[in-house]
Amino acid sequence: MSYQVILLGIAALIAVGILLHHPSKTLGLPSLLIFMGVGLSLGNGEFNFVYDNLTLTSTVGAVALNMIVFVGGINTKTESIKLAYREGGMLATLGVLLTTLILGALLYPLTDWSLVICLLFAAVVSSTDAAAVFSILESKKLKLKERTDTVLEFESATNDPVALVMVMILTSIALAPDAPVSPWAIGQMLGLQIALGIGVAFVVAKLAVWALNSIHLEEYGLIPVFVLASFVLAAYGSELAGGNILIASYVSGVVMGNGIRRGVEVTRHFFNSLSWLAQSLMFIILGLQIFPQTLFSVFFLSLIPAALLMLVARPLAVQICYLPFRQASWKKRLFISSIGLKGATPIVFSLIPAAAGVEGAVEMVHLVFFIVLFSILLQGAAIEPLAKRLRLNSDS
Repeated sequence: MSYQVILLGIAALIAVGILLHHPSKTLGLPSLLIFMGVGLSLGNGEFNFVYDNLTLTSTVGAVALNMIVFVGGINTKTESIKLAYREGGMLATLGVLLTTLILGALLYPLTDWSLVICLLFAAVVSSTDAAAVFSILESKKLKLKERTDTVLEFESATNDPVALVMVMILTSIALAPDAPVSPWAIGQMLGLQIALGIGVAFVVAKLAVWALNSIHLEEYGLIPVFVLASFVLAAYGSELAGGNILIASYVSGVVMGNGIRRGVEVTRHFFNSLSWLAQSLMFIILGLQIFPQTLFSVFFLSLIPAALLMLVARPLAVQICYLPFRQASWKKRLFISSIGLKGATPIVFSLIPAAAGVEGAVEMVHLVFFIVLFSILLQGAAIEPLAKRLRLNSDS
């Protein structure tokens, strides 16, 4: 297949997905469903077209995810971080770890998977998705009391790094089950990745902000291009140094988004557009990678982990995380524990063990697809009525 045909196909798919965005927003559906639906509609085998490249899909998904997280950082105000970093930070770290341990422990006696595979599956679906949370809160125009929406947004924007580190570690263990596992070594690796991810990204982003604020570029269009180059240096430089790239992407976005004084609006519009392009490509290629013919074979298998995640693991983890925050009302705790929206991130994470060759990981991708679907349709639809029932709506 020639590159012209490939480009035409990708452009047509993105155009169709964008045209369907408005009706999806009206219905309160995240763009994830629309773009993935466009990819799935080709059916992998229909129209004499087959796409099956786990490595390429994983790479494209990872790059797009880094860009989406960076743009989320650019759009995050430092005031919001100051308001939500305690509760949101606890949910984004301990909450993800507890969700993984609880769900993994629940799945072990119910499946024929090993404990490592149960924990790996749980780690894949442990984090909430920023794109899904932002999309639904925006489409519903929800403003919640007790800074509940701010906490949810902060958690969803910052919890992917911990989940990614656990997925990488558990994938390595699954590939070499006989190798000795040291909790101390895992803790050191996690700490080092977080420290280097924050440190390298912060320094590079601060230098970029200083340069832009000191050298007044006459052409405003060059500012977002410079920011893009700085993002690549910060994120991938951090990864090369051994840091976590998602943490680096978010930190560099926050520093540059709040530090740049000229060309702010141009930069935001540029990166919001780039984020949409990244989401479009990622969701469509994920849709192409998933084979509709094999999806229904795991539909009933996905019901149990989906129910355990939404009704037990997530609520229990959130309630434990909120033990130090006695000032938080039970309504706020109940709402946050009930709303753990999933999106494309778990599907991207599930491709890591699949591309690495972990046994049974391809089936895991299809299971994760349904868990994401259930989360969007059930938890996404429950946000507004639950907020009204608990009187958390700022209008109530």
